[in-house]
Amino acid sequence: MRAVVITRPGGPEVLEVREVPTPQPFADQVLVRVRAAGLNRADLLQRRGHYPPPPGVPQDIPGMEFAGEVAALGPEARLWREGQRVFGITAAGAYAEYLLAHERALVEVPANLSWTEAGSIPEVFITAHDALWKQAALRPCEAVLIHAVGSGVGVAAVQLVRALDAMPYGTSRTREKLDRARALGMEDGVQLDETLSALPAVVERWTAGRGFDVILDCVGGDYASASVRSLALHGRLVMISTSAGAKADLDLRAVLSRRLTLRGSTLRMRPLEEKILATRAFAAEVVPLFARGVLKTVLDSEFPLDQIQAAHTRLESNQPFGKVVLRIG
Repeated sequence: MRAVVITRPGGPEVLEVREVPTPQPFADQVLVRVRAAGLNRADLLQRRGHYPPPPGVPQDIPGMEFAGEVAALGPEARLWREGQRVFGITAAGAYAEYLLAHERALVEVPANLSWTEAGSIPEVFITAHDALWKQAALRPCEAVLIHAVGSGVGVAAVQLVRALDAMPYGTSRTREKLDRARALGMEDGVQLDETLSALPAVVERWTAGRGFDVILDCVGGDYASASVRSLALHGRLVMISTSAGAKADLDLRAVLSRRLTLRGSTLRMRPLEEKILATRAFAAEVVPLFARGVLKTVLDSEFPLDQIQAAHTRLESNQPFGKVVLRIG
């Protein structure tokens, strides 16, 4: 099969399309013929040599979300039949014509979604759903602040907050991304520079001084400390990225006095059973909303497999709004 291979740590130029052996399913695994794969910032880190995948998955083939057809079944797989359209998440290996997945880690693609649309969904919507609906226990009418609201997870989060009748607000480095997020249902947003100095005033105005019930931090670094200062009594902060830095200066007095909850979350490094639980919750609560048109995909751009270097360059530019997707076959 053809697959994108990381030949050495570095920039987009280290990515090459090569012929590699096609994996074979065993036990309760399913072989998926991949048709589309979404790009994520973790892929950039893996390419640079900073975020190796866990054991048991391809170490040199990136890609964490996919959509495709069931091509073959392991001898113990019973849940799927050949030809069914499925999508899901994987720790690595989605930039390839075929990959292996546990049968319970797959979800049927709604008939109204194209391959490109389906390939843009699993990682960002499972991440946002798990962080907001499950870990933060978001409730209707609560106020939610989403940092990096124009990112793939941010765009998913806006829609999921609205779907639960809560109120999403957002931050971004660019005005254009805020305007586009408003069209998806964001209540209001603020453009921030590296100082984050504009944040306290808008938090005061948006929440009448009480602070946010939930904050989803897709950035890290100084955003984490600013988020703690922006939370209401019993507020919940869920942190899913360290793209702006892995350390923060936190006001522990605010954490204690307001009885705040701080949660860290990643999907990639979780055990298989935890990933299956997150995927089954996504299948039950989120996928039907796509089938009914309540949620929609937001595509920034798509590239064929042979243009993988251009696709990574686009994602790395920080210009995309929504998802960059790789077309495969």
